[in-house]
Order: sequence, then C-alpha cells, then structure tokens
Amino acid sequence: MKIPSELKYSASHEWIKIEEDGSAIIGITDHGQDALGDLIYVDLAQVGDIIESGMELAIVESMKAATDICSPVSGEVIEINPTLSTDPKIVNKSPFDDGWFLRLKLSNSIEYDNLIDPEDYRALVEADF
Repeated sequence: MKIPSELKYSASHEWIKIEEDGSAIIGITDHGQDALGDLIYVDLAQVGDIIESGMELAIVESMKAATDICSPVSGEVIEINPTLSTDPKIVNKSPFDDGWFLRLKLSNSIEYDNLIDPEDYRALVEADF
C-alpha cells in the first residue's frame, strides 16, 4: 500500500497536498480506493462551491455502494478533475496522481496542520487489518 510522505491524511482516508500557490489538492488514498472497489461513477462538487471541513466534496459509486467523500479542510473549489467524469477508474489506478478529485483555495490553514502525518496514517490503516 502506497502512502506518500509529502501528503497529509484524514482518518476517513482522504489525502491532501498543498501546492506552491497555497491551494490544496484532495483525493482518496490507496487504502480508501481499495476498500471502495472499482469506481463506476464520480460526482464532484462544482467550481465556486464553498466547502466546510467534514462536508461532502464528492459522491463515488462502485459495484459495492455509493459513498460520500468528505473534505478534510475548508475552502472554495477552484478546480475539479475533469477526467473523473469519463474515467472514474483512474482513481483506482492512480489515486495519488491522475485520480485526484479537486483543488481548493483554503480558508483555514489550521485544519491542514491538524491532519494526520504519513507515519500515523500508516499505523491507522494497519490497525484496520
């Protein structure tokens, strides 16, 4: 299972990366996509939406179920991944690179600081097994 060291994580298996411009890219982790199974549909929030930490940023459907993906941080959606509407399985193939969900302009950087570091996320996932 891949857990990139440059990212922060949530207990609900989202990852977040802060870009040089201060924006935040969000996706689901390798463990998260594996638990969901093969995705068949992704419905993302829209550019301009204001999302609070804990609010739904996407709904994903797999052969198993439909699942809400919640944002680990608050901010305004400034970009969505257009590939997900035509190829949702890219999340399964490349959750940390091509399968990202959206980009936010953060409204509260303290929320990012309070997320889980890679070592603690690995321990959390290993405790699930």
